[in-house]
Amino acid sequence: MNHLRFLVLVSLVAGLVFAPASPVLAQDGSGGLTISTSYPSMVVGIGETVTLNMEVESAVAQTVDLSVANLPSGWTSEFRGGGRVIAAIYVADGASTRVELRVTTSANVQAGTYKFTVVAQGQNERTEFPIEFIVKDKAPARLTFETDFPTIRGGSEATFNFSVNVKNEGDDDLSVSFTSDAPREFVVTFKSAGKDITNLPTDIKAGSSQKIDITATPLTALAVGTYPFTVTAQSDTVTASMQLTAEVVGQPQLTLTTPDGRLSGTATINQQNQIKLVLRNSGNSPAAGVKLSASAPSGWTVTLNPETVVEVPANQEVEVTADIKPSEKAIAGDYVVTFRAQPNQSASKSAEFRITVQTSTLWGAVGIGLIAVAVAIVGMAVTRFGRR
Repeated sequence: MNHLRFLVLVSLVAGLVFAPASPVLAQDGSGGLTISTSYPSMVVGIGETVTLNMEVESAVAQTVDLSVANLPSGWTSEFRGGGRVIAAIYVADGASTRVELRVTTSANVQAGTYKFTVVAQGQNERTEFPIEFIVKDKAPARLTFETDFPTIRGGSEATFNFSVNVKNEGDDDLSVSFTSDAPREFVVTFKSAGKDITNLPTDIKAGSSQKIDITATPLTALAVGTYPFTVTAQSDTVTASMQLTAEVVGQPQLTLTTPDGRLSGTATINQQNQIKLVLRNSGNSPAAGVKLSASAPSGWTVTLNPETVVEVPANQEVEVTADIKPSEKAIAGDYVVTFRAQPNQSASKSAEFRITVQTSTLWGAVGIGLIAVAVAIVGMAVTRFGRR
């Protein structure tokens, strides 16, 4: 008899030891309603706000009330959905719905392990899920922005490129997304290590910083003025913002042409040939201290009057005279003379003029006279010696 009891006891112990583990259901009802999170135990900091993504599933369509039980004293919690604080959610038949639970630990809490319960109450059943926070005296989650150049200047159609550093000053890694509230005249994009992250989160390790390149591209030519906008870095728990400014400054737009717009003319050898030039400024800012110069074929001389234009006002023009003297060795034909205009602190402008060189009319007359003399001499010779 004792031997039989011993065998039964051994069988029971073996069954307990080798029996397959059964999953623990976080519910007290019939199994049709569940609530859970992927991270039921985590390390948090004193005074930190933690966001838990909770999944609520139901076998039947119903409204589910949400609450937190046994929350430690001084702690606060709230459920959020659709950007608002909520107290209940609707779960469709056989579907799941996600809801955020934000829990803030007390600023006076002592380091240690704390447990509380998330409760979902359906129409006919109730389910619970245990959560464990291990509170440590650590740096709370915090994001900060840094930049040396919060204001960038450019022209009315310029692209404004900003470089900022985003630092994760907490003890936890963060997945950060970036947004902006730029004026409608701009499109703002974000890049990290050359990769476009405008619509993608980027991971920033605890205690490290990451360089973010921000580009503000105007959709149209902008009026002179300042265009401030705010960029925001946001994780599940913290946000940081910084104001950047695109400052549109006036710029001259010079062109070098002639009164009738033709970039060609004529010149005669051994003569001063005058060409009228026009400096036209179609920009929204004066062009100051414009220095004029010319490049001509070897042996040519080009004199500009004036050589420096003090100012070409916006949407106005100034006339300049160019005296051109071709080389004495030049032959009839087409040549190119390049004129340049260099304003202060602006890009230079140049224009190529085709100059057609003509021989002097004096030399033409001399040539005709020589030909006439030669013909006369030949005629006289024929007349005189022809009689013989």
